[in-house]
Amino acid sequence: MKGREGIDIMRVLVLSDTHRDRYALREALLRQPKAEVLIHLGDGAEEAQELCAGLPGKAFYQVRGNCDWGSLLPAVGELCLEGRHIFYTHGHLYEVKYGLSNLVAAAEERGAQIALFGHTHQAMTEYRGGLYLMNPGSLSGPSGTYGIIDLTPAGIVTNILHL
Repeated sequence: MKGREGIDIMRVLVLSDTHRDRYALREALLRQPKAEVLIHLGDGAEEAQELCAGLPGKAFYQVRGNCDWGSLLPAVGELCLEGRHIFYTHGHLYEVKYGLSNLVAAAEERGAQIALFGHTHQAMTEYRGGLYLMNPGSLSGPSGTYGIIDLTPAGIVTNILHL
């Protein structure tokens, strides 16, 4: 995707905690047609796999959450996009409901510039000492939030959006 000034931008759509709300998941996907990469952070692995299987030309990554019983998906993932190292997980194994220190330590150990997590249903994005943190919140329920990350040659931009 090209930005306003012709700069190449890679858009990443970050989703979590869909909890079988296929309508909200579909709506988020429709609202971000230029997203080249989709990352689902768990608690809705089944519907995410179903919907994303029909999206040609998009890279799709996901991890299992604490409510994805019986899932064989990994608990954590890592990838490199546009030279940026991304660490992603649902968050329950890092006790994110009680603070982010375990998650930050795991991301720093891996040399990540971006750490993505869900589980709390509380949308947030912040920058801490060289590490971008994002929880897209939950797509299910009245809050209906998701995240986008724009990777450009000039930097990283994170945003939380409402359905």
